[in-house]
Amino acid sequence: MFGRCKKYLRKINILKSLKARLFFIILLAGIIPSTVTRLAILQNYEDRAVNVRIADVQNQFKILANHLITYGYLHDTSSEIINTELEQLSNLYDGRVIIVDQNFKVVKDTYALSEGKTVISEEVIRCFKGNSTTNYDRKNGYIEITTPIGNLTSNVKGGTQQDGTSGLVDGVMLTSVSTDTITTTLEILNRKALIVEFIIFIFMVAIAFAMSHFLTIPFERVTQAINAVKAGFTDEEISVNDYVETEHIVDAFNQLLGRMKVLDDSRQEFVANVSHELKTPLTSMKVLADSLMMQEEVPVELYKEFMTDIANEIERESKIINDLLSIVKMDKKAADMDVTSMDINELLELILKRLRPIARQKNVEVIYESIRQVTAEVDEVKLTLALSNLVENAIKYNEPQGWVRVRLDADHQFFTVEISDSGMGIPEEEQEHIYERFYRVDKSHSREIGGTGLGLAITRSAVLMHRGSIKVMSEEGKGTTFTVKIPLIHPV
Repeated sequence: MFGRCKKYLRKINILKSLKARLFFIILLAGIIPSTVTRLAILQNYEDRAVNVRIADVQNQFKILANHLITYGYLHDTSSEIINTELEQLSNLYDGRVIIVDQNFKVVKDTYALSEGKTVISEEVIRCFKGNSTTNYDRKNGYIEITTPIGNLTSNVKGGTQQDGTSGLVDGVMLTSVSTDTITTTLEILNRKALIVEFIIFIFMVAIAFAMSHFLTIPFERVTQAINAVKAGFTDEEISVNDYVETEHIVDAFNQLLGRMKVLDDSRQEFVANVSHELKTPLTSMKVLADSLMMQEEVPVELYKEFMTDIANEIERESKIINDLLSIVKMDKKAADMDVTSMDINELLELILKRLRPIARQKNVEVIYESIRQVTAEVDEVKLTLALSNLVENAIKYNEPQGWVRVRLDADHQFFTVEISDSGMGIPEEEQEHIYERFYRVDKSHSREIGGTGLGLAITRSAVLMHRGSIKVMSEEGKGTTFTVKIPLIHPV
């Protein structure tokens, strides 16, 4: 049942509104205290009125009890003075008085219903022991009081009246006192309090409506500003500093907006770079082909030279396309990774074995240092591509008679591959851009080597998919060191 109610409340859109919630919170904050105050005042009045009535009745009937002893009323109920006094007190308190002697026999009943009968009850027995009792019956609207008749000394202990006796109790007076006047007064007070509470309710509705509207104005301004950006009327950062919460929301949106701008600029730049990179080989091939077509009786040597250049341009075009396909694959979610437990030492040895022929052509020495045996959960294809790019770049962009050092180490959480070289180095101002697609530090030298500007972008994507990190330390003319750090256990 509770679940159904919860689902139903979720469907009511008004309950999802911050303005509506603030309205109800402010309204309840005003209504609940007034209701609690009303009930507390009425309860306090009732308790006070009942206690005053009990004290008044007890004083009156203690005096009457002394008169009963003086006139010997327990043995002779014919005294007109006592009967008149009993009648007056019964009428005064709209109640009933029953007098019981030592034999638990009713000698007088102002209602004349129980005279001659025997009354044995807990209250009567306790009263014969000298303990006066009181009982307020709110439901039926009366107070029951027992008063001992005899030579008594009154004591009050813990808020409850108790009478200790120095002799025997001669009788007990049972008194029932009506509380109709107290109930009537309570009803009158309750009606007046309800009127006041209703006025407070109307007042609080107005206050709650005004405050909920006023307090949510900054959020409406945030919504309007975001809608303006979404509609394309502006692309400037928004600012709503009324609350700390709106500042946080606006800051988060501005950061998102900045990221979207960067992504949009990057996408446009990427498209322009791809177009340029793909167009350049095609233009070269067209120029070479047109040159051959315009000449008659072309020598075989020249023909072979031109065809070799065309083949090189085709190979370059193919490499660009392959790298672009690798970038697309790297942009997919990590869920597409084929993670297995691999021996990283063997993986690095295999990579270096494939690249050493290139190093020999460049007369570069490749050094491998393994600090310890490492086994980790990785995607073999993606990690091989990333590390191969780094080692290959270290070889290609090196100096003759240079060196490349590959160092493998690990701790209890990560393994680290450090690739250092003695190459040309990367200028400090260029280092933050090296992972951008198609970015080249030395564009002319890169084209001679055959680079596409995508290798480091691919490497970084592969490392990030492994939840790892890649850092570069380089000094121009003194070499470069790339440090790749990857978890031993692939995070789920």
